[in-house]
Parts: sequence; structure tokens; C-alpha cells
Amino acid sequence: MNILLVYPKYPDTYWSFKHALKFVSKKAVNVPLGILTVAALLPSEWNKRLVDLNVSKLSDKDIIWADFVFISAMSIQIDSVKQIIEQCKRLNTKIVAGGPLFTEEFEKFNGVDYLVLNEAEVTFPLFIEDLKNGQPQKIYQSGIFADITKSPIPDYSLIKLNKYAGVTIQYSRGCPFDCEFCDITALFGHKVRTKNSTQILSELDQLLRIGWRGSVFFVDDNFIGNKQKLKNDLLPVIIHWMKLNNYPFIFTTEASINLADDKDLMDMMVKAGFAQVFVGIESPDENCLMECNKIQNNNRDLLSSVNLIQQYGMEVTAGFIVGFDNDSTSIFQRQIDFIQKSGIITAMVGLLNAPRLSKLYKRLKKEGRIVDSFTGDNTDYSMNFIPVMDKKVLLEGYQKIINNIYSSKSYYERILRFLKHYNPPFKEQRTISFNQFIALIKSVIYIGILKRHRRYYWQLVFWTLFNKPKIFPLAVTYCIYGYHFKKVFRNIN
Repeated sequence: MNILLVYPKYPDTYWSFKHALKFVSKKAVNVPLGILTVAALLPSEWNKRLVDLNVSKLSDKDIIWADFVFISAMSIQIDSVKQIIEQCKRLNTKIVAGGPLFTEEFEKFNGVDYLVLNEAEVTFPLFIEDLKNGQPQKIYQSGIFADITKSPIPDYSLIKLNKYAGVTIQYSRGCPFDCEFCDITALFGHKVRTKNSTQILSELDQLLRIGWRGSVFFVDDNFIGNKQKLKNDLLPVIIHWMKLNNYPFIFTTEASINLADDKDLMDMMVKAGFAQVFVGIESPDENCLMECNKIQNNNRDLLSSVNLIQQYGMEVTAGFIVGFDNDSTSIFQRQIDFIQKSGIITAMVGLLNAPRLSKLYKRLKKEGRIVDSFTGDNTDYSMNFIPVMDKKVLLEGYQKIINNIYSSKSYYERILRFLKHYNPPFKEQRTISFNQFIALIKSVIYIGILKRHRRYYWQLVFWTLFNKPKIFPLAVTYCIYGYHFKKVFRNIN
């Protein structure tokens, strides 16, 4: 049996980092972890290939070779998915599809022959068994959540690691919180399920063995969902493993803001090698936080929480939302003020949208306010529901936030604010890699010479060289990120 696994292309978005990747000669930010895990579930005697459309093209020859084409996708990849389906249909090759996009809206994809939905560890073996017996069904669904202690190690043999800026790993699924706009609990449940520490060490060993060094992103939607298990089981063994292997990786992840309440946990994460954490701030307005049931953010000084996490040595990147029913026109300036005061460099501000499986979607559907599907990109100026605030006012206010925080002046002010107080807890990097050197040269050309506001670049470069030379590569990285963010955001037509 010949199986072609296809990972659809991401559009040019905030998180694609398309315009930053060219500085380091990479094609994609992260490896496609989900479909690599699916590949590991395939029978060993089957032939398998993988085409990641973010790093290469899908040819007719690839499809003709395959008995089946397997697609795994998220909502934001829908345009690429449609093109893949059309290409496969033209060549009469059967399609098997799964992942969040198909789980949420499978009825939209009549061109798919077999839909393997929900978590692959549960439904995929059922499909494989039926396929072996010549009796595959159209749809496989399950309300059972997978025991991820039995999840296989992703099959990295199918990709070229040098095409990627980072690799990914997963420790847990599920979230103990229940934010109205989020569909994670619908997809993965409230109970936090984790792999065991032996599994994680095996995956880290594999990454080390195949030659990976650098960024490793724990893709958990809330890495600290089970704090006690983290502190008592996983983090101690990672701390030991990192020391034993001379700190080959830098970890990043996502976590809720209550990370700031646990100093021991922050200390252990830093010792384990975590340098960055994405936090959903959403809004500085408590009424909006109550509206969306973001209880972990309420009744706290959000600014102090961010500062505390960063003081421990982990950079905070964050998500912000406008478009809540309780938003007033003052929210736009309040968001700007919070972001600038916090020194959060990577501040992803988006318009509120309602994913199909979220509680927000159900409420708005009942109120007759849903007007479209969610594109999966809340920074593309689209909304799939009718907001309470006049939409023109909302979009103009949103544009005001973007124009302000990603103006060269404001963006570089945040970099400087962060770097002045940031003391990296990791060992000093004594040499600059070839890729870093090339990125520096390109940044000098594209940002330091060709950009109109190049003076901000040079001010930061010289400040860092004279005041904190150890983190000079980090300062250049932030300059490159800013170049990407400016390219991504556009004005409202």
C-alpha cells in the first residue's frame, strides 16, 4: 500500500512568519507534528511519503504514486485543502482526511472519500483495520478521548529538518478552563491528559539523535494545565536531561496567566530551558473577561503578572481580542496602552470570531448573529458574526491598534523596554551560527538600509552592542519579526 501524506499550505498570516523566514533561509516555522504522528500509526509494511506544501510542491506524479492521499488540516488551511482535493479528484486518487478542520465542518467536504475525525489515536486504527479488510466506512467519529500515553513518537524520517525553523512536541491535551470563544475543550476535553515523562524524553532523544538543535515548541494549548504533575514528574527529568546533554534546545510553549501565581513552577520551567511562553491576555477590560468566561484572567493585575513571568526569564508573547459585546470605543486605546506598558513585543491582536464548536458560536447562532464560517485567521479583518459595536467603528478601531503598536516607533520602544529588564537565564552563546550571521547581514540590508524608518533599527543595534552585547542576536531577531509583522498587516479597503 502506498500512502501519500499531504500537509496543506498556510496563508501569509501573523504566525506564518513568512517574511521573517527568508532571513534564516527556512521554508516553514515548525514541522507538521500532527501528520507526522499519523504517519507513525500506519502499518510498518506500507510505503509512505510526506509532502508539506509549506516547503515543497505537490506534483501529479506524487499523487499518481499513491493508493491513498491522507490530508490533515486546520481551519486556516482551507484554501489549500480545496486545491489538494481538486487535484486528487482530477487524478482519481482516493482521499482520507482528518484534523480540526474536518472534525469541525466535515459536511463541507463531499470530495473526501473517507473522514477520520476526532483524535487519530482513537479513530485511525479503526479505519486502518477496515481498510485492510476491504470495508472502509465513509466517516469515523468518536466521543472518546485518547489515552496519549499510547501515542507514538512522530515519524521525522519523512521530512527534511533543514527546511524548518523549529520543531514541535506535545505533552498534554485538554484545558481546565472554559473560555467561551475557544473550541479546545470541545475538541480535547476539560480533563488534562498527559504523556508520561519517559515518552517526552524518548522524543527529545530522537530529536537529538537526528541532529536537531535550537527551538522546540511544546504545542500544548495550556502547558500548565496540570501543575502538580509538571512539577513532580516532567520538569525534574527535563532539567536533568538538558544538563546531561549540554542544553541543546530552547523550549517555548503556551500557558494561562496563572503561571505567574506559582514561583516554583516558573523557576523550574526556566531551569528546564523554557525561554518563551504565549499567554492569552485577551482584554484589559474585566467586563469582557467575564463575558467570555476568562476567569483565570479576572481579579488580577494582568500587567504585574506579565512582568513577573518576564522577570523570571521567560519572554511573554500574547494574544489580545477586540469585538466583545461589552467592548466600548475606549477599548482600542486601552489595548494600545496595555501592550506598550507591558513590553510584550509579539502582541497578536485579533478580531473576535466564533469557531464552529465553541460555546460562543452556539450562543451567537441562537441569537441569529452568525453570518459566515470562521477563516481560522483572526487578524485578516474578517468576523463571522454581527458585533454589538458598529462594525465600521470596530474595524477602524482595530486598525488604530495595529497601526500604533506596529509602527516602528512603538514596536522598537517595546523591544527596548523588554531588553532593558531581560536577563536571559541560559548559558551565553559564544559563537554566532552561520544562519545567524546571514540573518544579520540581511537585516542590515533590508531593515537597516532599505527601510524608511531604519533609524530605529540602528538605535537598537547600537544600544544592545554597548549595553547588553550577550543578547545582540535576540535583538536582531526582534527586528526581523517586526519586518514580518509590518508586511502582514494591511489597511482596510
